[in-house]
Amino acid sequence: MTAVRIPPVLRAQAGGAKELSASGGTVGEILSAVVEQHPGLREQIFATDGSLHRFVNVYLNGRDVRYEGELAAPVAEHDTVILLPAMAGGN
Repeated sequence: MTAVRIPPVLRAQAGGAKELSASGGTVGEILSAVVEQHPGLREQIFATDGSLHRFVNVYLNGRDVRYEGELAAPVAEHDTVILLPAMAGGN
């Protein structure tokens, strides 16, 4: 199983979990499995067209998946996926 770390801001949609486990061969399969377990995460992770939402950063073993094949990035059994919502602010 692949570990999926959930940041505090998304934990309410994940039943309070800090970390979830999911099976799959790609980042897309892992995230789809997570959303199947916790449907409230869907709009936080995926855009309406099924791509990654532009306001979430996804890291696979510390590497940004946008540079590793996005949803098609291959995942091994003991890898770690980290979800980090983008933060914005300013004056």
